Amino acid sequence: MRVVLLCETFSPKMGYLQNLLPKYMARLGTETHIVASNLLPYHQRDDFARTYGKFSGGSETEPGTVGTYEGCALHILGHRRVLGHIRLQGLRAKLRAIRPDVVQTMTNVGWIGLDAALGKATLGYKLFTASHHHASVFPLAAKSLPVWSAERMRCLASRTIPGALVSLATEKCYAITGDCADVAARFFGVPRSKLEICPLGVDTELFHPAVDHGGFTKSDLLRGELGFSGNEVVCIYTGRFSEDKNPLLLAKAVAHLALRGEPFRGLFVGDGTQARAIASFPACVTRPFVPVRELGDYYRAADIGVWPTQESMSMLDAAACGLPIVANDTMSAPERLDGNGLAYRLGDWRDLARVLLVLRDRDARRRLGDCGARKMELEFGWDSIAQRRLRDYEAALGGKKSSPENRTSRELLERAE
Repeated sequence: MRVVLLCETFSPKMGYLQNLLPKYMARLGTETHIVASNLLPYHQRDDFARTYGKFSGGSETEPGTVGTYEGCALHILGHRRVLGHIRLQGLRAKLRAIRPDVVQTMTNVGWIGLDAALGKATLGYKLFTASHHHASVFPLAAKSLPVWSAERMRCLASRTIPGALVSLATEKCYAITGDCADVAARFFGVPRSKLEICPLGVDTELFHPAVDHGGFTKSDLLRGELGFSGNEVVCIYTGRFSEDKNPLLLAKAVAHLALRGEPFRGLFVGDGTQARAIASFPACVTRPFVPVRELGDYYRAADIGVWPTQESMSMLDAAACGLPIVANDTMSAPERLDGNGLAYRLGDWRDLARVLLVLRDRDARRRLGDCGARKMELEFGWDSIAQRRLRDYEAALGGKKSSPENRTSRELLERAE
């Protein structure tokens, strides 16, 4: 079976689905191709240069590049912005050269979804899409507006109708949570009969608890380098330091506890507009973004993982490293806290401080952390998620596991290698 994952952006430093799902598919013996534009993740944000510029180096991969990534062929295409959405240049020719059995997109709206649906008619592959839009980052989901309102009509024209057309050619649309499925059905034109909830996963090779003397020693050394003592309770946040993520809320809670003489410290790994305010608190330490391969070391050097507002894949990674997770009480993915974390009242840093105090107890942290690590290993490992996707692909192909030999596709892989 030959699979192509279409995505708008790609960066080898990140740990997103477009990095990890193809990695594990390739390990399962599937010929896997990643096709992406030459844009970097979050390119569309106004604060991209401020937040991610140092980490990414501001460099985009050259269009036309064919390389390898974790056993997959990586194809970089140019792009154009058409009616507010990114369109991959030369996508039809690239798909014709690869001749995939299955194409998986990261979304069903926009030009990538539409072009993948059009390509299916002539190339004959099976098309699968996805929905990663949480209600918390899609404001229209929380508004009660009449269908004829300007905002709803714009959504109908730009998302619902195009999404419905793509869905006609789609086998399944994978929503990563229940609220993502609801957004896809209500606003992106996906029939509920074609929606299936399939969570994001964890690369348990990178994210796992410290289990031996070497692992504990490495964690202790990193804590020392960061300025934390062994008896301090280190709360870690990783990601964008922005108003929508609002890690400053955690900094305020930690600072409040520290002023009361409680042994709490904050560790913030990332960058963004709140960086200076966070760093102004003596109890808090900030570090720039690190490549995904180094991130597990920071989780294992901490005691509690905290994401104050929006959902994040990092919650899963931290839980896999044995950290209890704290998130807000409106989070739409409760499975990320079930049995392995606690919720606080959204936006209330005093309530966040109250919840953190509950986790001052080492045994309480260990109990929740152990539960989370087991859950991530058994239910959220990318290996099992890749197997699940491949079973769906094979079923759509009528049990077909491999394509007839295609010289062009084979040459692309060999050239990439």
